[in-house]
This record gives sequence, C-alpha cells and structure tokens, in this order.
Amino acid sequence: MSERVVLAYSGGLDTSVAIPFLAEQTGGEVIAVAVDLGQGGEDLETIRKRALACGAVEAVVIDAREEFAADFCFPALRANALYMDRYPLVSGLSRPLIVKHLVTAAKKFGGTVVSHGCTGKGNDQVRFEAGLSALHPELKVIAPARDFAWTRDKAIAFAEEKGLPIDVTAKSPYSIDQNLWGRAVETGFLEDIWNAPIEDLYAYTADPAAPREADEVVVSFQAGVPVALDGRALTPFQLIDELNRRAGAQGVGRIDMVEDRLVGIKSREVYEAPAAIALIAAHMELENVTVERDLARFKRSVDQRWGELVYDGLWFSPLKDSLDAFIAEAQQHVSGDVRLTLHGGKAVVTGRRSEASLYSYDLATYDTGDTFDQTLAKGFVELWSLPSKIAAMRDRAQD
Repeated sequence: MSERVVLAYSGGLDTSVAIPFLAEQTGGEVIAVAVDLGQGGEDLETIRKRALACGAVEAVVIDAREEFAADFCFPALRANALYMDRYPLVSGLSRPLIVKHLVTAAKKFGGTVVSHGCTGKGNDQVRFEAGLSALHPELKVIAPARDFAWTRDKAIAFAEEKGLPIDVTAKSPYSIDQNLWGRAVETGFLEDIWNAPIEDLYAYTADPAAPREADEVVVSFQAGVPVALDGRALTPFQLIDELNRRAGAQGVGRIDMVEDRLVGIKSREVYEAPAAIALIAAHMELENVTVERDLARFKRSVDQRWGELVYDGLWFSPLKDSLDAFIAEAQQHVSGDVRLTLHGGKAVVTGRRSEASLYSYDLATYDTGDTFDQTLAKGFVELWSLPSKIAAMRDRAQD
C-alpha cells in the first residue's frame, strides 16, 4: 500500500510545490489541509482549488477562527502568556491547533505521513512534531525544507518545470507568520539587529507616533475570559478581531526583540499583537483586584512556565494539563470590567470594577472613615522584622 501524506498547506509557493514533490519522493498521494486561524488573505475555497490543481487527491479547508480564539488564545490570556515577558506566543499557539486538524485528517483519509514546511533552525518543527508524537505517534514526518535541503530557488524551478498554477515571482523580503493573535516578521534586513524596523513591515498596527484621538474601551471578563467590549457581548473571535482593529489603529502591540529559540540560537523577531497586548494588560489588572496576594504571587511563576511550555512545543503535555487546571481554579473570581485607553502605542488601564474585588475603600483610604486599625501595625512590624534583627545581632557579635 502506498503512502498517504497529509500536508499542512498554506496555499503559498512552498507548500503548493510540496504537493507534487512529496508525491514523487514517497510514491504516494497527498492530502492538503489548510486551516483558517484569522490570518486573512485568500478565501478558503481558492486555497482548496489550488491544492487540487497542484495534484492533491484531497483538499480539506477548515474555518478554525472561533476554535483558535476560544481554545488557544483565551487560555493564553488567562495565563498572561508572554515568553521572555514580551512575546504573546503568536506562532506557538497556532501550531498545536494545526496539528490537531492534521491528525484528524490523517485518521479520516488513512494518512501515514505528515509533512510541514518548517526548517531545521526554527521552533515550529518542534511544535509540529512534538504535538504529532503526543496525538498520533505512529505517523511519520517529512519536512522538505529540513530533510531535503529544499530552498526557495529550488521550489521556483520545480514549479516552473511542472507548470504549477502558482505565482513564482512574488517574494517578500521577510518571513511572515500571522493569525488572529498577532503577526511575526523576521529575516531580511532585520537579521542585522542594529537595523531599526521600518513602517513598511507593519500590517496590523498604525504608526504609534501619528497624531490621532485616543480610543477608550471597556473589556468585560467572566472567570478570566473576555466576553464583551463596551457592554456588547461578542464571540471570542469577534472580540479579538475588533480589538485588533481598534488597538492596532492606535499602534498598540509592536514588539522588537531578540529572543532565545528552543534550538539554542538567538533570533531577532518583530511582532504585532494589538489585541493580545491590550487584553493581557486588562486581564493582569483585573487579577490584581480579584486574586489573593499569595495566590497571585504563585500564579506569576505558573504563568511563566505555561508560556515556556507552549513556546517549546509542549501544548499536549502532562505538565501543561496540570497547569491549566491550576489556572482555571485561580480564575474563578476574575470577573469584572476594565477600562483601557488606547493611544500612542500603549494600552493603559484607567479603571477597574468587580463584584469579586478584594479592594476595600474603607481599608485603603487615609481620610475619615478609615477602618484599618493602625495601632496593630507596630507589633506586626516588630515581629515581621524579628528574624532579620536576630541575624544582624548575631553577625555583630561574631565580628
């Protein structure tokens, strides 16, 4: 029985050329799987027809925008997931969802091999293959760019040789990955880390320095999940999509960083994530209001580890499952409204309210009506500092 190869298909040059190339290499049939994660661009039917025209025996297109928003973006938000305290896991969140649909297609169509377009230098090869190992370990993997030294010039030559119905002339100077949660740009002149980004490389965000009126938005949360903007109930996709437009119009969410890749090298990346950055700012502030101090302190370490696991391709891992359970418990009181001012490239919290608030005006105020008994503070401070005092007395006695 010949192989059946399930290909993660984007509709672009590289994955279109991969269809006949993989058929030649394996002697088998190729099933193309394209997943809409809110990345924009061509419609799914156009992509499906192109895959078939390039030789795929089956072409599956999936509108996963709501699934991505609800089951991947919002869990990341509840974890305040920022890799290296800055990057909101734009690509790291999308790969496990794509893997899930690749496995579903493999089971449906009898696939024995899965193929992706990742190189051997990036994180995505790990994310794809670690996910496949967890969900369907029997599948073999082929990565043409990594396993066969497949380059863009070879892909263009192959496409021309086979007369494939794709444009082989258009070439961006950058490598770009984008979805609903954000946009990642690398390579080209950005590989010199002294070079500043130019406006032409941005698509999700307007110039934050341009003069404009500020935008104010109120985000409503239930158990750590945003459910409404300005009092209007929205689906997860609708909420992120609208906030991408509004925060992006104010230049919110631009990130230029040198990050530590899983494979051991440092890489310069430019990101745009307007909705992600605005929502994380709002969510963190609501946690400040509703989460008890020691739980909040511990959750910060959990959030960091959660983000590292996802960045490292371990979405389908026992540790992440356990951290998800902890985060869900910690979010039970994170409900309420947060007001943000979007302006000048920043999302600034200007108001917060919650029926589950731990903030007490009567305890916090310095005016008449203060219910905090300050007479208790003197003894508290003496006992709190007692260990340090005893240690200092010991050290002086031994000098």
